[in-house]
Amino acid sequence: MTVQDTTADLSAFTREWQEWHARQEARLADPHGFLAITGLHWLGDEPQRFPDAPGVWSTGADGVVVVLGDDEELVVDGTPVRGEHRFGVLPERSGVDAVWGDAVIEVAKRGGHDIVRPRHPDTPLRTAFTGTPAYTPHPRWALTGRYTAFAEPRATTVGAAVEGLEHVYDAPGRVEFELDGRPLALTAFPGRGPGSLLVLFTDATSGVTTYAANRALALDPPAADGTVVLDFNRAANLPCAYTDLATCPLPPAENRLPVAIEAGEKIPRERGGS
Repeated sequence: MTVQDTTADLSAFTREWQEWHARQEARLADPHGFLAITGLHWLGDEPQRFPDAPGVWSTGADGVVVVLGDDEELVVDGTPVRGEHRFGVLPERSGVDAVWGDAVIEVAKRGGHDIVRPRHPDTPLRTAFTGTPAYTPHPRWALTGRYTAFAEPRATTVGAAVEGLEHVYDAPGRVEFELDGRPLALTAFPGRGPGSLLVLFTDATSGVTTYAANRALALDPPAADGTVVLDFNRAANLPCAYTDLATCPLPPAENRLPVAIEAGEKIPRERGGS
């Protein structure tokens, strides 16, 4: 391969990474993205009113209920609702977005608890957002690994950014790879798409140049022989890296890598990064 070919390949690699990072930033800074969250409200059987959402909220055996005042309205699944509205029992890690004027009221279940998490576009965290620092992308951090499925998915309990909260995932398998000749492995969780995977990890940069609690790496479905690409240039911050109003999971203990992954997103400026 000539120098010209190598330069062209690096240019294309960098351009693809920049496009990925731009999509990440756009999702984060969406008018109703995580930077727009103004409160994290935990529901119980005692009705509560919150300053950043309409209505009086509670939950119980039949799920989440809101009772709206005479002058209050939510739009749920495109339908305006008034008075009492029952969201029902929500599955874990699911949620419903109810529209209230220019805000969205997220109703969700996290760690077995029902929550209300309003999102207002004009919140200062969102309007002041200038982007997330990241390492300069380089192909050396795009590693080939091998995925091995467990005989049965393993229920894996991990902590959360919120003290006392736990998340449980059915881990389908693990990914083994090498970095500079050192064998490493990561327990994988299900990803967003069919067959895709997600790994949560920390490494020797965590708390130094990258966010201390966690980073996430999405993996495409493994090939038939188990081959999978771990492009750590795309190691992304979770919402808890930006706001205390997130319930993000922490990595399982075995995913605390003893090496420095000097790739991907760094500590956000909102947390003192540069």
